[in-house]
Amino acid sequence: MIPLSLAEIAAAVDGRLVAADAEVRVTGSVEFDSRKVTPGGLFVAFDGEKADGHDFAAGAVEAGAVAVLGTREVPGVPMVLVADALTAMARLARAVVDRLPELTVIGLTGSSGKTTTKDLIAQLAARLGETVAPPGSFNNELGHPYTALQAGPTTRYLVLEKGARGIGHVRYLCEVAPPRISVVLNVGVSHIGEFGSQENIALAKGELVEALPADGLAVLNADDPRVDAMAARTSARVVRYGEAAHADVRAEDVTLDERGRPAYTLVTPEGRAPVRLGLTGRHQVWNTLAAAAVARELGMPLTELAIALGALGLVSTRRMDVFERADGVTVIDDSYNANPASMAVALRALAGVGAGRRTVAVLGYMAELGEFEAQGHAEVGRLAAELGVGRLLVVGEAAASIHHGATSVGNWGGESVLLTDQAAAVEVLRSELRPGDVVLVKGSRYRTWEVADALRADAVADGPAEPSAGGGAA
Repeated sequence: MIPLSLAEIAAAVDGRLVAADAEVRVTGSVEFDSRKVTPGGLFVAFDGEKADGHDFAAGAVEAGAVAVLGTREVPGVPMVLVADALTAMARLARAVVDRLPELTVIGLTGSSGKTTTKDLIAQLAARLGETVAPPGSFNNELGHPYTALQAGPTTRYLVLEKGARGIGHVRYLCEVAPPRISVVLNVGVSHIGEFGSQENIALAKGELVEALPADGLAVLNADDPRVDAMAARTSARVVRYGEAAHADVRAEDVTLDERGRPAYTLVTPEGRAPVRLGLTGRHQVWNTLAAAAVARELGMPLTELAIALGALGLVSTRRMDVFERADGVTVIDDSYNANPASMAVALRALAGVGAGRRTVAVLGYMAELGEFEAQGHAEVGRLAAELGVGRLLVVGEAAASIHHGATSVGNWGGESVLLTDQAAAVEVLRSELRPGDVVLVKGSRYRTWEVADALRADAVADGPAEPSAGGGAA
């Protein structure tokens, strides 16, 4: 964070200083975990469900924090008192961003692919200047301001992923750190149980382009009609990416190698260049095109861009992480999260990587689908069968519709089994896997993590696994 006095912080967050010297400056990071506090930092005390941050305030000061941002006084601790710590943190983040005129804020959203594309954009931007981006999917009301507060005087690019569980959420996050470049990836059915319809999801995602200034830039997926139509919702300049003929940044002649890694010809207004990715999955074409569109606008030349795209690698965990085990089994760990669209992407990646080999899909429950739950799970099961997955392991009764969907495909030559829990899936895998098999592990958060971890642990027990670059579909 840029150095600020406690008086400046109190003014920014509408707070009141207690037992604190107004001239003392915060020169370190802003942390809500007292274990991460460094000298010169500011500790934010939240009233959590399991722990009260105020109980750790004194310890944070002992660790070097110059003050604590909280909602009640702690004896002997310099405080910035506020009505709500989360709101105050957001206000402080906005104050910091407003004090950095050379900073370009890049926001992105979508129903799937957000975290992977955020990581790709951040890797490309880092070639052009100091870049700050959140770890993993830190994309909510806490993660957003926390990440923004890491920006300092030398930061040139702030890349922020924006999640939403309702209309107005993206708009709020944009108020914390107003974007100059907005990227919208797709409109799927993730969280449709909370939104009610894809139209409402599109309405929420489009808030990102509505937040742009007139001299900003909207980067839109030309292959998604709902995203393409968002051009009408902004006065900013629009650049489209995709495979559609009207895309400004386009992929042509897409091919996949034996590991499911795409290659394509990158077409831009400046010319054409060959690209060969180290990432697994056909969907990475769209993710890398979105990142390419941003990097091009930031000033990266075409020849450098093509090389940089080929060097992109995995950053966030459990997202299309492909590794080879010593026993000859290939594992695709895409277990971080799941919705019907990301399941379809992952299953197609499995089919590509597993061409000519036996494929196994371990699939778990997809959360937050509401009334579309049974239909969404059944469609995933049918797709697995139609793609010719050899063995389908469905984890948990809640995901039973995946099993029923697969077994409803009459000409499928594979087999599906409904298992009680992840431990049962691990048992089946350990008894059945053989050299050459390709295994996909995917489900909503935590639903298949134990399976993925067991496959990785078994690989370590047998010998070191051979990692490969990848990126997430969720």
